[in-house]
Amino acid sequence: MTRIKRGSTANKRRRNILKHVKGFRWGRSKKFKQAKEALMKAWSYSYRDRRNKKRVMRKLWNLRINAGCRENETKYSDFIYGLKQKNIELDRKILSSLAKDNPKMFSKIVEEIKK
Repeated sequence: MTRIKRGSTANKRRRNILKHVKGFRWGRSKKFKQAKEALMKAWSYSYRDRRNKKRVMRKLWNLRINAGCRENETKYSDFIYGLKQKNIELDRKILSSLAKDNPKMFSKIVEEIKK
């Protein structure tokens, strides 16, 4: 049986990991063992935070809608309840962008709900 030298495979694997850690600070961008550990952390954090981002954005939308409601002398809960009663199907993302960028339009929606 012929001998198989694995140097090229190992080098390719190391080179691939070091390619991914470009821009990391200190030894984590140059030393293989530290780079591997840093990548495992980075990838697990990125996986986790892709899910957390959705929660954080929804909280932000709710805050913006609440701020817009308070400017128009109504409560957030009353506003959302009124939307459901009037069958106005705007999601929170759209409502928050209206409250932030177009307050006149948002106040018209609030007035419609108050009726």
